Amino acid sequence: MFRDLNRLLKNREFISVATCDLEGRPNAVPKFLLKIEGKSIYLVDYTRGRTWDNLKINPRVSLSFMDTDSLMGYQVNGAAEVISAGALYNKIQREILNKQIDLSAKRVIEGVTREKRHQNFEVAITDKIVILKININEVVEIGPCGEIRREGVCAL
Repeated sequence: MFRDLNRLLKNREFISVATCDLEGRPNAVPKFLLKIEGKSIYLVDYTRGRTWDNLKINPRVSLSFMDTDSLMGYQVNGAAEVISAGALYNKIQREILNKQIDLSAKRVIEGVTREKRHQNFEVAITDKIVILKININEVVEIGPCGEIRREGVCAL
């Protein structure tokens, strides 16, 4: 399953991220998916939301998405590392700009070729972001009839 994550996430722009605060209140929201690299998934987050607040006290996260072709659901569990400055942050900022341009162009082309109307064609990402590096611990596959298969991911 872990080996298939690149293929499964390749054409996905957003992924749902669940966190929890100290009182046990859940928070699940879509985040901009930047890339998967090694045993980590990189997401873009705004610094003033509930996810940000929750990660300050509890770094554990659960990501989820659906492969609509196979009707398989996936859950990726791990710990988030917040990257907000430094050389890696600057490098990733350039990657975000390139992905933002690609996604905006894709939406414009889709709008023209399919006559699909989008309220906003351009993907606007503010400068006030942090990068969430999710270090993957486990991948769970949920079949269309509810069967569950778990795969632990060994540390690097």
